[in-house]
Amino acid sequence: MPRIDVGGIGIAYELLGPQNAPAIALTPGGRFTMDVPGLREMAQAFVDAGYRALIYDRPNCGLSDACLLGDSESEMQAEGLAGLIRKLELGPTVIAGGSGGSRVSMLAAARDPDICSHLVLWWISGDPIGLMQLATYYCGEAATLASVGGMEAVLKATSWAENLAKSDQARTFILAQNPDKFIAVMQKWAAAYAPSAITPVPGMLPRDFARLTMPTLVFRSGRSDLSHTRATSEWVHRLVPQSLILDPPWEDDEWNRRSAQTMSGAEGHTLFRSWPRLVPLILDFVENAAAKPVEAR
Repeated sequence: MPRIDVGGIGIAYELLGPQNAPAIALTPGGRFTMDVPGLREMAQAFVDAGYRALIYDRPNCGLSDACLLGDSESEMQAEGLAGLIRKLELGPTVIAGGSGGSRVSMLAAARDPDICSHLVLWWISGDPIGLMQLATYYCGEAATLASVGGMEAVLKATSWAENLAKSDQARTFILAQNPDKFIAVMQKWAAAYAPSAITPVPGMLPRDFARLTMPTLVFRSGRSDLSHTRATSEWVHRLVPQSLILDPPWEDDEWNRRSAQTMSGAEGHTLFRSWPRLVPLILDFVENAAAKPVEAR
């Protein structure tokens, strides 16, 4: 598996498709890896359409390094994505992601808009219930374990399990942390998820949305989805200057149904298995929306 150093963080990645084709970078949600069912199939569909697809493990995910830098985990991962695109010299890239991947994609595009030709977002996490779920799962669990049993106990955190299992660096790194300092980082990262009256997305201020001048496609969330609310997707659409909002090619209960299937364990991980169905709509958007001119650096 190729790895590359981006700002001192080792990031595992794969580049699929012809070398000189236009690139699309795909980011999944959660702390799931590039091998999560649905993502690689989505990447292959773009390759079949003539694109070069970048899939990768974000810091704290899969085979990539663990890292505790940044005001939030998403902002740290966004810097990793932007740095990865630049390090691989992909040029103006279609940046696309769902759930937590949509947040990372937005943050990366807002912080380094020159790397992004088009932005595509779906399942954008937001509203109090959805954001408090994130703070509890990604930060609260590990911090509580550290407070009770030190860093050895953090090795049992479900949200870190895959990174700790796949990355020797991650396990060594976590064990080396001071529990009090680790808990302080978790508190800071959890605070980043606090609901806001001025922005729908943690880490994105109104001025950040104004920097998203590239053609942007937002898929509207389902009415029944409390993790990625419809109101959040529609608020993002209103804030992004050149955005188009479309309904996704699945039923309103897609998230709830897939979540229940995944929790039952009967069919394995199913959350993202419908994502390849987005590809035709994304291709139509990218190929018919004028790309943002990119300044040479």
